[in-house]
Amino acid sequence: MTTPREDPRLPGPGITGLMLGIVLATLDGTIVGTALPTIVGELGGLDHLSWVVTAYLLTTAVSTPLWGKVGDLYGRKGSFLASIGVFLLGSVLSGAAQTMGQLIAFRALQGLGAGGLMVGAFALVGVLVSPRDSAKVQSISGTMLPVAFVGGPLAGGFLTDHLSWRWAFYVNVPVGLVAVLLVCFGIRLRTERIRARVDWQGAALLTLGILGLTLLATLAGTESAWTSPRILLPAAVAAVALALFVRTERRAEEPVIPPRLFHSRNFTVAQILSLLVGAGMFAATNFLPQYLQFARDRSSTASGLLLLPLMLGMIVVQLVTGRIIARTGRYRIYPVLGGAVMTAGALLLLTLDADTPVAAASALTLVLGAGLGFLMQSTLLITMSSADPRDMGAASGTVNLVRTIGGSLGVATLGAVFASHLSGTDPDLTPAQVGALPAAAREHFRAAVTSGLHGVLLGTALLAALAFAVAWFVREIPLRSAPGAVSPAEDPATAGRPPADRRAPHPS
Repeated sequence: MTTPREDPRLPGPGITGLMLGIVLATLDGTIVGTALPTIVGELGGLDHLSWVVTAYLLTTAVSTPLWGKVGDLYGRKGSFLASIGVFLLGSVLSGAAQTMGQLIAFRALQGLGAGGLMVGAFALVGVLVSPRDSAKVQSISGTMLPVAFVGGPLAGGFLTDHLSWRWAFYVNVPVGLVAVLLVCFGIRLRTERIRARVDWQGAALLTLGILGLTLLATLAGTESAWTSPRILLPAAVAAVALALFVRTERRAEEPVIPPRLFHSRNFTVAQILSLLVGAGMFAATNFLPQYLQFARDRSSTASGLLLLPLMLGMIVVQLVTGRIIARTGRYRIYPVLGGAVMTAGALLLLTLDADTPVAAASALTLVLGAGLGFLMQSTLLITMSSADPRDMGAASGTVNLVRTIGGSLGVATLGAVFASHLSGTDPDLTPAQVGALPAAAREHFRAAVTSGLHGVLLGTALLAALAFAVAWFVREIPLRSAPGAVSPAEDPATAGRPPADRRAPHPS
């Protein structure tokens, strides 16, 4: 187990290094969206477009709990630094890809490293800082996440327009090197290694299960009928693998995802919310740029700028919510608000059509971003406050795993819906080539893209409505006020007392 030094405060450079790790992982979930139309036009393969994103999210999902468990067993700092190295290798290879197949494969490698970035950062924060103070640290991340959420689409668009889409991957290298230096010299931990085996069998079964679900979401009802062997086989593989995974985790000495985490009702509810918000977030941020470039004739850079309201809404809400929770210790209302606001935001965006003024289209994304911000901040905090200190890595890995699985399934499923609306058009066109089409063909293509976006948004609205319903099951439980303290979350000794009697004191 990794234990903090006697002064359990993170120095400024250490916080910056950890936040840069989160930025790296998030950056490649957003920076590629504005570059995808050009990538597809150059490498071809619109039918595989969603896999450029899905491959990254899939391997991120699979590796996230493994990185978390390796950090718990052998040292969180070393695990975090190793994940940066794998991520940077995948970034360089992705930038050098010559075919769509190569790009998808290298994105998968990049995702293997990304799985350790968020889990490592939040696990280090979780073991060194109390949940109340970690809410402040999470709000501090709001000062750096603009680099990923806002700067990602902007950087991806700018680099695509003025250099090459390949620089959307190469740009990770200098950021990653800075993060390595800051973490190496800014964070010092005494590391006690536990003699236990990593649960490789559980990891393999989890991989098979997630892969089967992703293939099912991508192919079912679009490329193949629900009763075809191409659908039944991945469905069967997913069902068997996940059933065996649950059985394996109950028997493993050090399970990838400890079943004891789910004894907490709040932890379980937070994972359901993370799944739903991940699906909605990744679908919106990857398909809105398609609409802005293909249907509204905007450049890659401009489509990144036009997503500013969505990204800023998400960031501002996370920043403000984190500070309010740190001050009051109360958080139950925020996931409920998040589900309601996200639903309203997705429904508002259904008003978009091929003639919507660009400024209005951009402004409408603000509401969706605010809803995502409420949900992302609160689910992470609920997850970390529901876990014992020994399980911080596993808890952080689980919430990021579930969110990434949601993103992978959301992009795969809604990507198939989007692609189905483009049938009857030439799929391998860049935005510039669409603008050069004859008027009738150009308008037909723009209408198809808009219709595909509406399908994505309807799916996002449904996901948000489900999140709103699930959020009501969150319980208001006091947050720990000291690092390493055990939360009274599900303690029978305190469960019967009213919330006011169990409320943690305000920080001095």
